[in-house]
This record gives sequence, C-alpha cells and structure tokens, in this order.
Amino acid sequence: MTLFAVEYAYDIARTQDTETLRPQHRAFLAGLHEAGVLVASGPWLDAAAPGALLLVHATNHDEVLKTLDADPFHRAHLIVRRTARAWQPVIGQLS
Repeated sequence: MTLFAVEYAYDIARTQDTETLRPQHRAFLAGLHEAGVLVASGPWLDAAAPGALLLVHATNHDEVLKTLDADPFHRAHLIVRRTARAWQPVIGQLS
C-alpha cells in the first residue's frame, strides 16, 4: 500500500452546509480509520482558504479518490478541489 496525502479545499460560500454535514463527514472518516485506510485527517488551522489534509492508504491514485467519493462532503459538492499525491515519509513515526 502507498500512503497518499489528500488535500481538500472547501466551498467558502457553503459554510452552513459544511457545518450541518460535519458529523456525517467525521463518522465516514472514523470508519476509514477503523478499517486501517485513513492514517490521520484534520482541518487546516491557518487563515488561508478552508480545507483539510488526509493521509490515506491505497494501492493507487484512482483508488484513493474512489474511496473518498463516499465522503458526505464530496457527495454534497462541498469540496471544490481535491488533490491526492503519493507520499513517502522517510523520518518519523510514519516512516
């Protein structure tokens, strides 16, 4: 399995919808974590555009995006940009 860094950028015009769906989004991600697919996830904390970073195990780029297609945020079109890049940690707990 390859580790992928996935970045979400949220629709800033739909913050109320994001807040409404956040419990479902987090439950979905918790399920992926319990299954060993999601290593970690969380929102960006700086003042830039709202979004999040997810670390996901998958065999390839297409699989990681297909896995995340079921995310309630994605299904509701709250994510305006979603990028996934294979990542290889060489130092630290994930290496």
